[in-house]
Amino acid sequence: MRQVLERAADRLFPDGTNEHGALPAVLVVLTLATGIVDAVSFLGLHHVFVANMTGNVVFLGFALAGDGDLSVRASVLALGAFAAGAWTAGRLGRRVPHRARLFAAVTAVHAGLVAAALAVALTAGHRTPAAQTALIALLGCGMGLQNAAVRALAVPDLTTTVLTRTLTGLAADAPGPATVRRLASLTAMFTGALCGGTLFLREGAAPALAPALVLVLLAAGAVPVRGRGR
Repeated sequence: MRQVLERAADRLFPDGTNEHGALPAVLVVLTLATGIVDAVSFLGLHHVFVANMTGNVVFLGFALAGDGDLSVRASVLALGAFAAGAWTAGRLGRRVPHRARLFAAVTAVHAGLVAAALAVALTAGHRTPAAQTALIALLGCGMGLQNAAVRALAVPDLTTTVLTRTLTGLAADAPGPATVRRLASLTAMFTGALCGGTLFLREGAAPALAPALVLVLLAAGAVPVRGRGR
């Protein structure tokens, strides 16, 4: 599997400059998972995101302005959980200077948090206040961990959670090697949102979270900690 991901990663750098091993392909996999979990959180958890914090800041402003479809509590919880995850990853980064090893460890923890969220969805659903609180906290913390670890890796054009800069570069820059990575990132996020939204609307939270867990587990098992990974 890692060899397949390494070949896919090399294709994301058509100029032959990939120095990150399988990591670029792993980040595309995690971007797909991000689209899925944000679909679940937005459609089922008081219209908040667990990955897109820009949206939550705006939603918090709308909620404070009096929009009855948005929740101040849910927005604050999502922001706090994400920040807690990012803070934790930052502290771990001081103890684990090898960034690929840090990413592997953080991705494993992230998989555990998604598994816990899936367990909540299976046993308690997603409609009660307690279940919604647990799901936002678990998924938001996992995304904060992921985002901080990905930021440390600094693989060009592959952030897994934020696409504003990616879309800006795609539109503003002349076509080049980076275009492949940007298109892959946008496509992965869109595909994840489409699949996650379809599964959630037709089957519920648990069936939508299950493929997200599979993707994060795949990423955790495929992260290289030797060789070309840093």
